[in-house]
Amino acid sequence: MDYSIRTLRADEWEKARELRLAALQDPVAHLAFLDTYEDAVERPDSFWQERGAGASESGDGSVRPFVAEAADGRWVGSVTVLVERASADAVFGASAKVDQTHIVGVYVRPEARGGGAIDGLFRAAVEWSWTLSDPVVERVRLYVHEDNARAAAFYRRFGFVASGARVTLESGVSAGAEEVEYELPRPGA
Repeated sequence: MDYSIRTLRADEWEKARELRLAALQDPVAHLAFLDTYEDAVERPDSFWQERGAGASESGDGSVRPFVAEAADGRWVGSVTVLVERASADAVFGASAKVDQTHIVGVYVRPEARGGGAIDGLFRAAVEWSWTLSDPVVERVRLYVHEDNARAAAFYRRFGFVASGARVTLESGVSAGAEEVEYELPRPGA
């Protein structure tokens, strides 16, 4: 199946909300997300509007969501890229030692899995990361729950390798479990 991969526009907050709620209802959501459906569904429209505006192309550039859109306009997946500077606190895990991006919120609807949407989303996310010049990104990282074998297998197939860093989750449905950091170094570095 063919999907167009593009960035989120600020006025698309309702579609972003719908896809996020679908992701949080996935059977492995407890392994993949630090949020719950019950919490997310209670958030007011203003939360989703602000989130969409801040993360769109018109935002400050520190967050870039990508969506996979089917020919009929339905969103079938998304990833979000966070820019992390070595001089700032990390959103999750250890603080960055180098300027990097961090891929979060990875989701593809079950009916679109195996059709290339995830590959397109990751290509867009990684290619965008390498285009950044302020800062110049030295690596792309992500975390995967130790029990999320399907996701880990994809990340390895895409070229990510385990960095050796791990984070123990302190709260939520997976409290006590570990998230494993994977990284993709800048080509030629």
